[in-house]
Amino acid sequence: MSVTISSVEHARKLARRRLPPAVFHYIEGGKENERTVRANELAFGRVLFDPHLGEAIKRAETKVKVLGREIAMPVVIAPTGFIRIVHKDAEPGAARAAHAAGIPIAISHLSGAPARDICAQNDDTWFQIYMINGREGVKASIELARAAGCRVLVLTIDLSAITPFDRISRALPSKADLANAIAFLPEVWDRPGWLLALLAGGLTMNCPNAPPSPDGGAMAVGDVGKLLTATPPTWDDVAWIRKQWDGPLLIKGVMRVADARRALECGADGISVSNHGGKVIDGVPAAVSVLPEIAEAVADKIDVLLDGGVRRGADVVRACALGAKAVLIGRPYLWGLAAGGEAGVASVLRLFQRGVAATLSAIGCPSIQALDRSFLRPLPDRTIWNDAPTVTRFD
Repeated sequence: MSVTISSVEHARKLARRRLPPAVFHYIEGGKENERTVRANELAFGRVLFDPHLGEAIKRAETKVKVLGREIAMPVVIAPTGFIRIVHKDAEPGAARAAHAAGIPIAISHLSGAPARDICAQNDDTWFQIYMINGREGVKASIELARAAGCRVLVLTIDLSAITPFDRISRALPSKADLANAIAFLPEVWDRPGWLLALLAGGLTMNCPNAPPSPDGGAMAVGDVGKLLTATPPTWDDVAWIRKQWDGPLLIKGVMRVADARRALECGADGISVSNHGGKVIDGVPAAVSVLPEIAEAVADKIDVLLDGGVRRGADVVRACALGAKAVLIGRPYLWGLAAGGEAGVASVLRLFQRGVAATLSAIGCPSIQALDRSFLRPLPDRTIWNDAPTVTRFD
């Protein structure tokens, strides 16, 4: 499917038109009033550039080494669960687009395609896990990731409870049956293209990379969801996981200097400064607002990544100037996927590539590696970082 996407916001608008409301809100939404969701994005606007003039940078270098491998730009596709409801191309299509762009894809424990099939499309696939079924379940997941050929293990550590959504939206069905089909009909009657594409891909709603169900088959999406918070990880679990996995280990969900240091002590190779895109709890700071202090504390010993609110190449440059090695993007690539499948993801990634290179040239910086805070104006006071509107607009 050919698609022309002029900006990430354009991709969002296309996704809004093409997806059933419940699916769009699944991508777009956050918890409660969504103050953290908005703060994640707004905080980037408070990081101002201080261009170095007279440098005449014609072609800036965007390559960077992240967790032991050089990638084309400091961008990684973030793990997001069961994205076949967004577009039939799903994880394999996103993996192909990422491979063409020269960047990794991190896949969710709850992805709808087998990890081995995704790794076949991108040899830099990262595998994200939760502590589903405790250490026994994690051990099985690690073995699956290793056998599939995943290069990096990502442990998401910030999900220990489920807090409410305020958005008015019909819950997504957890299984495909007649009752759910009838209940979901008001969402899809005017989105026949989406429905036909979903039907063409099959109605199986299982998680082939999660621990198997008691009968030995793939666990259903609804059943896995109930287990996500049953056994939240401890730092002892992180140290144990480090011993089970001999490749790079990234801890995702770090928002405090003390926790960054604990991750380092447990043997992690990297951390992602992340508040889960505002999807775990509302009222925590914007991820980029805590990045500088965390990077200052541990970036010389561990790779620091950022996840949350990144919407354009200039945001990537801001994050890297503040100490991040790279960023993870979730909503932008999902909007691209909704807009045009694999081609839509590829289009969004090209926007990021051009945006990173153009911003580097505009501020007089020859490469990602040369970035530092000298290319930024003094940072705002911490009380201003997270000043987001309190009125939620679910437009």
